[in-house]
Amino acid sequence: MNVSLSPDYSPSNDKVFMSDHMLEYFRQNLLKWRSELVTESNETLQSLQEGGILEPDIADRASIETERSLELRTRDRARKLIGKIDLALVRIIDGAYGYCEETHEPIGISRLEARPIATLSIEAQERHERMERTHRDD
Repeated sequence: MNVSLSPDYSPSNDKVFMSDHMLEYFRQNLLKWRSELVTESNETLQSLQEGGILEPDIADRASIETERSLELRTRDRARKLIGKIDLALVRIIDGAYGYCEETHEPIGISRLEARPIATLSIEAQERHERMERTHRDD
């Protein structure tokens, strides 16, 4: 797919759903988001490699350890998110992007704008969450 987008392009409901332009718009957004996450992750890795904790005060050391632990959890979430972005990029190539995995109906532009890695329509996602709550209460 070799589509060029104007800088002010924005998908809308009055256009053909998942046209080449729309797919390219979401592809570029996903690639940008992925790049930002990778950059942040590399910065975290760099700061963690810069050395151990040399704080003599135990409270300061504990505070730094807590910050590092939080940062590592954040990076782990980012790593999982990068995986979901990669899967969304594959769906663009496969022609499945933008369509619900359960109903095969369009997910909707507003939902994809808010969550470009969405694989379920709002209705299917709500059903899925209700089922999770029901089974979690067992």
